[in-house]
Amino acid sequence: MRIGLFVTCLTDTMFPETGKAVVTLLERLGHQVEFPMGQSCCGQMHFNTGYRRDAVPMVRGFTAAFDGYEAIVTPSASCGAMVREYHSVLATESGDAALQRDVAEVAPRVQDLSTFLTGTLNLTDVGAHFPHRVTYHPTCHSLRMMHVGDAPLRLLRAVRGIDLVDLPDAETCCGFGGTFSVKNPDVSAAMCADKVAAIKQTGAEVVCAGDNSCLMHIGGALSRQRAGVTAISLAEILASTGEPA
Repeated sequence: MRIGLFVTCLTDTMFPETGKAVVTLLERLGHQVEFPMGQSCCGQMHFNTGYRRDAVPMVRGFTAAFDGYEAIVTPSASCGAMVREYHSVLATESGDAALQRDVAEVAPRVQDLSTFLTGTLNLTDVGAHFPHRVTYHPTCHSLRMMHVGDAPLRLLRAVRGIDLVDLPDAETCCGFGGTFSVKNPDVSAAMCADKVAAIKQTGAEVVCAGDNSCLMHIGGALSRQRAGVTAISLAEILASTGEPA
C-alpha cells in the first residue's frame, strides 16, 4: 500500500515530533511512508474566515501533491476533516470541473491515524509501551467530522504499561476552534479553563489527543498553571516503545 503522510502545516512547523512519530509507528508495522514535498496548508483557516477563493489554490495543490496514494494518513483530524468535507465544496464553487474530479478521487483517501490503524490495518495493539497515567481528550473534529468513534481509546487500551483514566465531560470542546480562539478569546479561555480543570481532576500525568491545535491550547493553559501535566499527541504515545531514544 502506498501511504502518503499529510503532516499539516501546524504539526510540521510547531510539533514535528508528531509527524516523525507517525512515520516511526507505520514503519515499525511494516509499511513504507512517503512525505510529498509539494504539500502545504489545507486552506482551513482561509475557509473558516471567509477567504474561500484564496483557499482554492490550496485545494488544487493538495490534490496534486497526494495524487496516486492509496492512503493519505494524518495525525490531525481537524485538517483531515477540512479536506474530506470542504475541499469538494471549494472545488464546486470554483467551477473547475477537473478540480472537482480530482478532489472526488483524492479527498476520500484521507484518514485519521487512529481509524487507519483500527480500520484499514485492523490493528489495536501496535506494540506501544507507555508507562504513565494518561487521559484522552476527544477533539470536536475527530468525533463529529472524522467519526473516529472509540478507535483512539481502543488503541490506547492496548498500550503496555499505560494507566488510562476517563476524562470527565470528555466530549466538551476545549475552546480552541482555530480562529474561534482569536475572535472570541474570553470565551475560548473560559472553555479551556473548564477542560484543564477536568484534566487535573483525573490525576493524569499526560493528556493526549488527535489534534495538535487543541493540545497547543490545552497544553499552554496547563503550562501556565504549572499543573505538571504534559500534552502529547496520540501518535507519539503509539510510537513509544518505552525505550530511550
